[in-house]
Amino acid sequence: MNIITLKSKISYAKITDSNLFYEGSITIPIDMLEKANIAHNEQVHVVNVNNGERLVTYAIEGERGSDEYKLNGPAARKGLIGDEVIIIAYASIDPQTESLDPIVIDLKHHDH
Repeated sequence: MNIITLKSKISYAKITDSNLFYEGSITIPIDMLEKANIAHNEQVHVVNVNNGERLVTYAIEGERGSDEYKLNGPAARKGLIGDEVIIIAYASIDPQTESLDPIVIDLKHHDH
């Protein structure tokens, strides 16, 4: 039996832009995707700390070294520029044979 468990989390990323007229996703700086072990186009859950909105979308690569986090497509309706979000990726594992230490990046208390 497999369980779904936390794989990666980027906490307190600030939304810097939104683009309603896009197919959908959240743009995350590529270096943060690498640090969090989140792949391009990987499914992520986004939780808006400011308003409680939650959505499921996919991650796309943003500019390396930037602090830009962009809500794209319908996701743009789930938050405002300046809102803080938590970006979560999960993995399916067999707890009898596998273990997973999640990667947690806290941008509120972390220089990146």
